[in-house]
Amino acid sequence: MLRADPAALADDELLDRYQRAAFGYFLENVNPDNGLVADTSRPNSPCSIAVVGFALSCYPIGVERGWIARDAAARLTLAALRFFQTSTQGSGHDVTGHKGFYYHFLDMRTGLRVWRCELSMVDTALLIAGMLVAGAYFSGNNDDEAEIRQLAEALYRRVDWRWAQGSSPTLRQGWKARSGFLHYGWEGYNEATILYVLSMASPDLPSSDGSYEAWTATYQWENIYGHDVLYGGPLFMHQFSHAWIDFAGIRDAFMREKNSDYFENSRRSTHLHRDYARHNPYGFDGYGENLWGLSAGDGPGGFRASVQRRRHRFSGYAARGAPFGPDDGTIAPWSYPASLPFAPDICLAALRHLVDRYPDVIDNFRLPSGFNPTLANRRKFGRNGWVSEGHYGLDQGIAVMMIENHRSGLIWELMRSNPHIRRGLGKAGFTGGWLSRPATGGRDVR
Repeated sequence: MLRADPAALADDELLDRYQRAAFGYFLENVNPDNGLVADTSRPNSPCSIAVVGFALSCYPIGVERGWIARDAAARLTLAALRFFQTSTQGSGHDVTGHKGFYYHFLDMRTGLRVWRCELSMVDTALLIAGMLVAGAYFSGNNDDEAEIRQLAEALYRRVDWRWAQGSSPTLRQGWKARSGFLHYGWEGYNEATILYVLSMASPDLPSSDGSYEAWTATYQWENIYGHDVLYGGPLFMHQFSHAWIDFAGIRDAFMREKNSDYFENSRRSTHLHRDYARHNPYGFDGYGENLWGLSAGDGPGGFRASVQRRRHRFSGYAARGAPFGPDDGTIAPWSYPASLPFAPDICLAALRHLVDRYPDVIDNFRLPSGFNPTLANRRKFGRNGWVSEGHYGLDQGIAVMMIENHRSGLIWELMRSNPHIRRGLGKAGFTGGWLSRPATGGRDVR
């Protein structure tokens, strides 16, 4: 439910409500003793290391917006960095990580691996990206901020990115102590650009120089609904790396050949999702001009039901995509703030439509992982259909960051000043735009 009339709010005021509500997730779901942040707000949720990376990136935004004091944000940041610095690394089972990487999910209290999960390369990259944001932002001369900078640098440098390739030309997706590397790497465009930039930039243990080119060789260029796009079905693939890196105007070899860039590709992909909803090939309820957006997220669960005389499988947590699926009518509304820098007009229209047409799915401006209006008054679901319970840290983090990049460009500014980011982009073949200008340095202390 909403505690304000969205129609009475100007665009910036509306975005401020959404952004502040999303930021609150991290203050409500952090363990202040070790800085770990829960994957979801549901009871007994473990920590997601990627969510910690988002939290570390969001604390500076909270300081700038006046939602948390600078010293309080520094304490939470330092708690996380100290935890990872002293956490148990090794090839055994009761550990936090190995070779500078970390297991995907950790116990919120002990910080040890849970759920027999994998050592995750991309989630470690998102965590490290957050650490580098913290190191760039906390530029003060006091002991806490100096330690933040030192730990962020040390934790980045100890990641053994070359080991994470195994015998493959590209990076592997994960590793487990008993079985070794997972039997698949990165193929096709997705959220891994930040992973490759960080891995190639490492001063001490980089991935091979050809790893990024080997990955881009698997890209799939398509023309869909009149849009020439580098295809990636779920929208999060076009958003996550962009939360840290401003890709507008910079191009690698692949994009130079296509006369495009990754920012423009995300803009086209956002419009593609809206066009898919306009076409609505499966007849799902609500799909249209202002209700669109398929991504990775929660879902109503494993069952089958008929829609427009066609049987559909409704999934739980899944990566949904357009136009090639999967699609079960589940919308990821956090996709709107996450795509805001690329397509502000259609994203703002979608956010306003959401609060006007489906206010009950929003928890005082905090967006759910997903909802499915096709299931309204079906099975056990009410008049709004299925709505995800609680909230996910990834969704809230990307919303905070991309709203801020739209409003002020803060995170992009911080990362443009980071020599590792610039070096990694250069080694991956990116040129032009802001890369052709000197770095401007970190954020001034206020």
